[in-house]
Amino acid sequence: MNIRYSFFMLLLAPLLACSEQAPPSSLNAQVLGAYPAEDAFQAVAVDADHFYAINNFRIGRYDKVSGEFQESWDGMSDKTGSIIHLDSAMVYEGLLYAAHSNFPQWPMASSIEIWDTRSMQHLRSHAFPEPLGSMTWLDRHDGYWWGGFGNYDRIIPPRLQAYGKTENTLVVKMDDEFNILEQWYLPEELLPRLRPMSNSGGSWGGDGYLYLTGHDHPEIYVMTIPEAGQTLRWETTVIVEGFDGQGIAWDRDEATSILWGISRGDAEVWKLGMPSISPP
Repeated sequence: MNIRYSFFMLLLAPLLACSEQAPPSSLNAQVLGAYPAEDAFQAVAVDADHFYAINNFRIGRYDKVSGEFQESWDGMSDKTGSIIHLDSAMVYEGLLYAAHSNFPQWPMASSIEIWDTRSMQHLRSHAFPEPLGSMTWLDRHDGYWWGGFGNYDRIIPPRLQAYGKTENTLVVKMDDEFNILEQWYLPEELLPRLRPMSNSGGSWGGDGYLYLTGHDHPEIYVMTIPEAGQTLRWETTVIVEGFDGQGIAWDRDEATSILWGISRGDAEVWKLGMPSISPP
């Protein structure tokens, strides 16, 4: 090998490494509305007429325009206590699908819980036989189910080891029976934005991007599925001042780019106007 070329590459290597690790440039979202919602602690789901505030074991249905509370499902009335940690949710064909886990219990267990949005009655459950972590979000896109399995660097007593380790967080693609067909890891340069927690929310935009959130930062990460390999591509970041991450939901009944999220600290559901991003 040419000595000058070798020396040049030796000097260039650190610069290339820094370039690969640098996070993408960011855009900004606009808060269009904030609605008080007692159960805005984990996530929000939305359909044509309502939004649904999600807590660990409660779901509240609200009028989408006025923000008026209508009805709720309360897991405290379930004497078995089988639902303990709901997370992100979405509405599909009149049913609300929510990711659920036994976090922070061990060993990890995850399920998908399903409600009728009109009666707010729990209908059925799908338990994963071998979960890949704690399921944190679920969405429907392009004829498939998609979801996230969170793993955490956080140590939860009395355990002395991390709860799964954040780098093991996965995004999965599933068939109609929730069988996992494909899975991807998050890019290494995104992990510091999630640690010691994990990916908390996910929703596919009509623009063809997958939007992900963490647990704490006022950021929404815009991702694409790679053409090859098992690591998602981080394209850009959308900043939402005062936002807490957590569960999000694209409004597929609005003509404009509307995303719903929560402000956990304020117990509010937020309606966000999202920036336009060029198609992937």
